[in-house]
Amino acid sequence: MSEIKVSWRGLDGWNPSLWAAQIFLASMFLYAGIMKVTRTPEGLVELGWSWATTIPTWFIVFLGAMEVLGAIGIVLPALTSILPWLTPLAAAGMALVQIAAMVLHGNRGETADTIALNLVLLASALFVVWGRSRKRVIGVR
Repeated sequence: MSEIKVSWRGLDGWNPSLWAAQIFLASMFLYAGIMKVTRTPEGLVELGWSWATTIPTWFIVFLGAMEVLGAIGIVLPALTSILPWLTPLAAAGMALVQIAAMVLHGNRGETADTIALNLVLLASALFVVWGRSRKRVIGVR
């Protein structure tokens, strides 16, 4: 009778954890980006984003577009294995967005309301950068 050997290689939880982080980041940045692109600064203030009227509208729209592109970049290249190196790059870009957001909110004295979410998004983005560039790299198709 032949023996069946089961390999547990690759079943260590890193890949599902990275995908969960990628989907979380993509959903958060997609929402924020769509809001920035489709609403006026006053409409963003209604959402509780009081900073929106202190920044030029063109910059809010630009930031929103970058967040939408970042959300796509965090998921799509890894999902399709087409240019998968873009996934950690997009996550690094979103980490920079979070650092800038923390500076903005810190200067406005809003960290009590925002720091927890900013830190979770920053940590998640850095996890994806590390994981998709070192731990579980997606191969090219």
